[in-house]
Amino acid sequence: MKRVVIAVSCVLLAGPALAQSVGEKTGVNSALGVTPSTADFVKEVATSDLFEIESNKLGEQKGTAQEKTFAQQMVTDHTKTSNELKSMVESGKIKATLPTALDSSHQSKLDKLREASGKDFSSDFNSYQVSAHKDAVSLFERYAKGGDNPELKDWAGKTLPTLQHHLEMAQELGKAPSVGQSSK
Repeated sequence: MKRVVIAVSCVLLAGPALAQSVGEKTGVNSALGVTPSTADFVKEVATSDLFEIESNKLGEQKGTAQEKTFAQQMVTDHTKTSNELKSMVESGKIKATLPTALDSSHQSKLDKLREASGKDFSSDFNSYQVSAHKDAVSLFERYAKGGDNPELKDWAGKTLPTLQHHLEMAQELGKAPSVGQSSK
């Protein structure tokens, strides 16, 4: 019986640590509401910003008028957050490493967007923007509530309303009637 109690205790105590080490990409941390570590938060934000900037540059080139307007705003805003995060890391206030390239999941989505055109591009672009912003809102909410770096936690809280607005904008993509079409 003593061994069972010890084993169960070890599993219960290791649970939060294991959830942390699984990483954000599995979605486990988000589903459980686990606050990301500072290193995970920085990595995920930097990767997300890289994807947002690159995918929205494609949106500026290939998208509908509505998608192009959205894409211009996303490139501007995500370049700003990317620069802010980079500045905090380079100042030494945050101990983390910034990724310099997309992970395989984001890279495959970007490759798919590069190959797509017309309605296929719009469908994938709009879907990716909603998904990416849902993930970002979740990530920033969790870090703003429980992050361990005060400056980064404050920044996450201040950035969150903009990301929530981005999500609302992304959810409206493709819903507005195209110019020249009647809305009968």
